[in-house]
Amino acid sequence: MRFEAFEEIISQLKALNLPGEGAQMQMAPPFRNELIQQHQTEGRVPKRAAVMALLYPDKNNQTSLVFIVRNSYDGVHSGQIGFPGGKPEPEDQDMADTAYRETWEEIGVEPRSIRLIRPMTELYIPPSNYNVSPFLGVTNKTPKFKLQLSEVQSIIEVTLEDILDDKHQILTVVKTSYGPHVEAPAFQFNGQIIWGATAMILMEIVRLFQSILKK
Repeated sequence: MRFEAFEEIISQLKALNLPGEGAQMQMAPPFRNELIQQHQTEGRVPKRAAVMALLYPDKNNQTSLVFIVRNSYDGVHSGQIGFPGGKPEPEDQDMADTAYRETWEEIGVEPRSIRLIRPMTELYIPPSNYNVSPFLGVTNKTPKFKLQLSEVQSIIEVTLEDILDDKHQILTVVKTSYGPHVEAPAFQFNGQIIWGATAMILMEIVRLFQSILKK
């Protein structure tokens, strides 16, 4: 989708009811409910985080979405593909501020250049015990990404056209932080696998767009 065409539907995206948990669950890993029940039994209090799903015109003026590949570290999300984001800091006024700031820190896109389209449905991530607030945003200029090398290994740019194409939805075997390899729903773009919480957030975005484009 050319960026001019995308800009014409932004107002519709703002007005629609969100697809919500029903869309997210289409990409839920099979062990998700078991982990949630375990955490509820243990009385664990979730931490907070926010992420930004950022749309922009790429060098070919196609509407694209950027993902980050996290560095390897001793943690449950080591090396995974996700959206720019992280934990709130004292200076953040709200979770949207957190998403803006983290996007600036991790990929170098300034908050003042991002327009917030809308918040998406909050999502709980059992392995790391986070409630994540996703936001859908847009910047009108092709970004010159500058990576926070201490956090981000690389970025992946995917056109909206590919994101909305169901052929990129697959079942794949993933290695989890809880041991065995399991089969889980995922997205695959140019050999890169996006699964778990990021795939769940992305599926809600897909369904939001499809509710407009399939009319």
